[in-house]
Amino acid sequence: MQPQDLLVLASALLTLYYATAKEFSPPTPRVQLSFRELKASNTAHFLNFLLNTTDYRILLKDEDHDRMYVGSKDYILSLDLQDINREPLIIHWPAKQQRIEECVLAGKDSTKECGNFIRLIQPWNRTHLYTCGTGAYNPVCTYINRGRKAQDYVFYLDPDRVESGKGKCAYDPKLDSVSALINEELYSGVYIDFMGTDAAIFRAMGKKAAMRTDQYNSRWLNDPAFVHVQLIPDSAERNDDKLYFFFREKSTDAPHSPTIHSRIGRVCLNDDGGHCCLVNKWSTFLKARLICSVPGADGIETHFDELQDVFIQQTQDSKNPVIYAVFSASGSVFKGSAVCVYSMADIRMVFNGPFAHKEGPNYQWIPYTGKIPYPRPGTCPGGTFTPSMKSTKDYPDEVINFMRTHPVMYNPVYPVHRQPLLVRTNVNYRFTTIAVDQVDAADGRYEVLFLGTDQGTVQKVIVLPKDDLETEELILEEVEVFKEPKPIRSMKISSKRQQLYVSSESGVTHLALHRCDVYGEACADCCLARDPYCAWDGKTCSRYSASSKRYAEGRSRRQDVRHGNPMRQCRGYNSNANKNGMDSAQYGVEGSSAFLECQPRSPQAMVKWIFQKDNSDRKKELRSEGRFLKTDQGLLIRSLQLSDTGVYHCTATENSFKHTVIRVRLHVLSSEAVTAALLHPDNPSALASHPAGPPGAYDELVQLLSQPEMGLINQYCQGYWRPSGSALSEAKDLQDQKRARNRRNHPPTEELQT
Repeated sequence: MQPQDLLVLASALLTLYYATAKEFSPPTPRVQLSFRELKASNTAHFLNFLLNTTDYRILLKDEDHDRMYVGSKDYILSLDLQDINREPLIIHWPAKQQRIEECVLAGKDSTKECGNFIRLIQPWNRTHLYTCGTGAYNPVCTYINRGRKAQDYVFYLDPDRVESGKGKCAYDPKLDSVSALINEELYSGVYIDFMGTDAAIFRAMGKKAAMRTDQYNSRWLNDPAFVHVQLIPDSAERNDDKLYFFFREKSTDAPHSPTIHSRIGRVCLNDDGGHCCLVNKWSTFLKARLICSVPGADGIETHFDELQDVFIQQTQDSKNPVIYAVFSASGSVFKGSAVCVYSMADIRMVFNGPFAHKEGPNYQWIPYTGKIPYPRPGTCPGGTFTPSMKSTKDYPDEVINFMRTHPVMYNPVYPVHRQPLLVRTNVNYRFTTIAVDQVDAADGRYEVLFLGTDQGTVQKVIVLPKDDLETEELILEEVEVFKEPKPIRSMKISSKRQQLYVSSESGVTHLALHRCDVYGEACADCCLARDPYCAWDGKTCSRYSASSKRYAEGRSRRQDVRHGNPMRQCRGYNSNANKNGMDSAQYGVEGSSAFLECQPRSPQAMVKWIFQKDNSDRKKELRSEGRFLKTDQGLLIRSLQLSDTGVYHCTATENSFKHTVIRVRLHVLSSEAVTAALLHPDNPSALASHPAGPPGAYDELVQLLSQPEMGLINQYCQGYWRPSGSALSEAKDLQDQKRARNRRNHPPTEELQT
């Protein structure tokens, strides 16, 4: 590529970056809570017992036992779902000292690598869990007795059943693995060697033979990072059940400048392996690319290629859940995050489509157009389309050979509507995790997204439909869930308890899904928030329950998520929106500056300043020009003039609802009169020639200045007035003389004692 071509490409990328950043600038969160504010709200619990450990990960939520199981370095925790600090059960499971010493001798870090980092906790039966840890680069697994009921209060390891964790848990704690324990068979996406070079989708345990992907075959897996695994049935026939793996991996198309592709792969649960070249290897493994991109006007797509997390939203049809996925882009030019949503119908269509094939002089990927062997590669034995095939070992040689060389589908999987649900660019954070809750509101059911970031915050987001497939994104709140801003590692939702559980390197937090009272004390504030969890009950903004639309005393719930129209929902309550708009008086001095504070409760509101002179009905909108500067905190007026005296109305408009936030009556005092008051505080007649200002204004000023503790310098530093240089010097001299007289007339106690 010529230098001029590089310049053209760089220019195009920069243009794309700035256009995308401008188009997808995120909305402002309606509520932002710091860690301290969240703690003061009494809606969160923070893990407060101290353990010498790090790297907390929520690995299993067990609502039947009312427990949540957390793994960290050398510890396994069983926490109460209602209050994580209530009687926690703790297992200390460190690696053996000899193993730690061997790990250090191998060149690994004694703190960050040579420990037993718990990476797997799965239910084994009604009384036991199966758990695995990295074991200081020697993975180990065992069983935990948790009791039959929550009341049993039992939680301990079975020391006689410790076994190797190879193929179940990674050696390196930095390499994430995913696992699913189904019918006493453990399916894992994991690196199974010490060096972290042999990645596999592995099946261990149970009665069936161990199974894995083809070893060191980059067409199957190429340096993958495993993200999620989920069993999703294809039909009512159990033999059709497939296990789906979500991961990202390096592309094999550009070895010298590898790009990342996000993948969805699948295997049949009843896969027994093949013969010939696929003995004890999957004979039904297929994978397809997941696309999450923003289509540009010129046809160029902006790709978010790095899959970070997946959430499977179950529906009434277990065969067709909704798949939410978080992606990031981390190139040198473009950075950002996106959330894409996929349907199982689109995924199955891709797996039923053409296979990818490489041939020709350029060795490019093309759709395979030759004869497809029977049964179709990737089909499960004994299923809907292969009732006569009892095992994959019965598949013909041509099927096995085709599977080994054609594991990739040609068509990618696109998200619903072929575009992301939401996008973040031009921000200082990236999304790391996602959890989704279904909420029933007065005007329908909504999906509320909880998005964890690498800055230790959680955003609560709702995306509302508009006309012509357009959507409207609302960030209901953004909260800091940890004292130290560490990346969010995992999140779990309990709709039953209305709680969100969050983990990071430094700890675990659980917080309520809603904080309705923070939206405001007025019906309009509650309605404008458009939070499906919240509604106006006639007195406060409180939790909405679809089962009780009216309170016992007959007050109706007021809620409008789709439109947020307080004019319709808050009739009879809208006067409350102005209760904080009572007149307040403020004084300024001619030639100095004045700042009129106004901060609406909602940062999403559009603020206007209206000026009205005394004894006049005419009103004028003030804009940021000349002596006036509008800021997020209020209005700054530079170099006050006597004509600036009047009433200033701060109004906020949101969703076509307009109300007055505050009215400020500003009195501008004559600079000459103020100077005279300073120079002659004991002579009110000196102000006779300066009548400007409200009655008594100068008397109040003189009274303030006569108090020793409210001296000239204090007043000057507080910015109440700013007289000319000569007047200031003379006034300082007079003030010093007055203080000297006070010291002579009232000597300190120490001097009297001497």
